[in-house]
Amino acid sequence: MDFNQNHFELFGLPATFAIDADRLDQAYRDIQAKIHPDRFAHAGDAEKRLSMQWTTRINEAYQTLRKPFERARYLLLLRGIDAMAAGNTHMPADFLMRQMTWREALADANGDTPALTTLERELRDHARELQQELADRIDQRQDWPAAAETLRKLRFMEKLLEEIDDALAAIE
Repeated sequence: MDFNQNHFELFGLPATFAIDADRLDQAYRDIQAKIHPDRFAHAGDAEKRLSMQWTTRINEAYQTLRKPFERARYLLLLRGIDAMAAGNTHMPADFLMRQMTWREALADANGDTPALTTLERELRDHARELQQELADRIDQRQDWPAAAETLRKLRFMEKLLEEIDDALAAIE
């Protein structure tokens, strides 16, 4: 294995947003079976250290590729685009208006389980649409600026969904 390989290369996958999750999982298990530190318990210090480094690298790569947001962000970073850079905050006006509407709905639903559940369902549906949009913009059109904008929208959706989960947990 080569430390210079990107995450996709480590697992023998194409560098695309749409990935075969089963293939990723299997490649991860196969690599872990070869490099896990337990296999090097009786090896020298250098081999143990290398095993730990590889295990850390493989775990980080796996966690990145299995999460749609992180995978898209990584693909953009491979192309030199940091979609989540502090100064990179452009959002279309219509999405900003929707953000305000969703935030108001969340505030209005305070403590109301059915309202929170309805809002959660709407936002999860929209997040799935954004993931499909990311797949198209990254894998088909290779429109990196549009993909970066979509990724920022998805980040907002994920954060709002976390707030809804927290609100639902507080009710229980």
